[in-house]
Formats: sequence, structure tokens, C-alpha cells
Amino acid sequence: MIKVTVWNENRHEQKNPTVQEIYPKGIHGAIAEFLENAGHDVKTATLDEPEHGLTEEVLNNTDVLVWWGHLAHDEVDDEVVNKVQQRVLNGMGLLVLHSGHFSKIFKKLMGTSCDLKWREADEKERIWIVNPSHPVANGLGEYIELEKEEMYGEHFDIPAPDDLVFVSWFEGGEVFRSGCAYNRGKGKVFYFRPGHETYPTYYNKDVQTVITNAVSFLAPSGSQAPVYGNAKPLEAIVAK
Repeated sequence: MIKVTVWNENRHEQKNPTVQEIYPKGIHGAIAEFLENAGHDVKTATLDEPEHGLTEEVLNNTDVLVWWGHLAHDEVDDEVVNKVQQRVLNGMGLLVLHSGHFSKIFKKLMGTSCDLKWREADEKERIWIVNPSHPVANGLGEYIELEKEEMYGEHFDIPAPDDLVFVSWFEGGEVFRSGCAYNRGKGKVFYFRPGHETYPTYYNKDVQTVITNAVSFLAPSGSQAPVYGNAKPLEAIVAK
């Protein structure tokens, strides 16, 4: 059983009646529900809780952190971001969704602006599986089709992914690297693009499959931590 914390800034749900109607339990609640059904130990956390719900105790008991943010990236405390970064470097997985590309934690781990093109025009998105052997693509067909989504377009200012799993095509003609895997220290990061708040994207079964697969992929491997610093020789060194 993987210990998952689903983090959501939870601001659209308080301000926008459309979002309230689509996600009455919040985006975090919708994601938590299907991850619980998949057998994981799931908790949620939101921006307005003390320490944004990401206390030392919560983070130390999280195998995979799922992150959704949009309106309030700047309100996330830098100290919390630093703690999350350190947990990732120590082995915790991080799944960044949709507009979380602009979150402080994703930008800190990527080291780039993470900027992109965008457009809201109720257009079709076709997410092509370009690496079908990757664990995150398990159980999927050749592509995922979403009837309406927000467009994200290249250039996406991120480092080249260690593994590129999905590439999106949009009705207006743009393409986008929409499923990107990274290794950071002992931890792993996966970015998954779809999930605009005014569309019911997180109820789509294929999207749920991706997120569920990503949680399993990102879970800590349990490998021994590397040892750094001055090291004694493994073999006798013969003076020459």
C-alpha cells in the first residue's frame, strides 16, 4: 500500500460555481477517491491549512505527493517548498498535474521557467502514448482523447525529460510534451498535463489510469542511500 498525499490549493472550488459543480469534494477529493479505490492509503492537504497541510510529519509519512495548483503559486511558503524538495531528493515521488507546471516546487526541481503557450477554447486534446513500454502507460491504448481541454503548447521551457511518455495534439494545431519523467536525487518526478479545473478531466478513466500508474511508478524504491564524502579504498593501494 502506497502512502499518497494529494495536495490542492483549493481556490477555484471556493470561487467558481462551475468548478464547485464539477468537483463538489474539490479536485483533491476527486483524485483521492479513485486512488483510494485502487488500494492506496490516501490523505489530502490544501493551501489554507497550517503549513499548507504539509507538516514534517505528513511529508515523512508520504511516499508520493500529488500536486495541483494554479491561482496561488506565490502563496506557497518557501520553507514548505524546500522541505518538499528535500523529501523528493531523499526518495519521495512527486506527481505534478496540469497548471502545477508553474508551481514553486516544480520550477525549483526543474531549474527553468517552466513557461509555455496556453489557450482556453474548448478544444479536443489527443494524448499520444509515445513510450508504450513505460510503466505509466500500462493499460492504455494508442492515445487518450479528451473532448474539451485547455491547450498547452510548445515551447515548454523544461529540461529534456529522462523519459517522455506522452505527447499531446490539440484541435488548434499545437503539440505539447504532456507526460515527462525525471530522476531527482533518490526520488522521481512525473509531470502530467491535462486537468483544467472547468472540465471533468479527472473523472476520465484513462486519466485516472495514468495517475494511478504514476503513483506506483513514483513510489520509493527502497534502495540504499548512497554514501558521500571521503572514502577508504576497497582494495589495497600499492605504492608506486
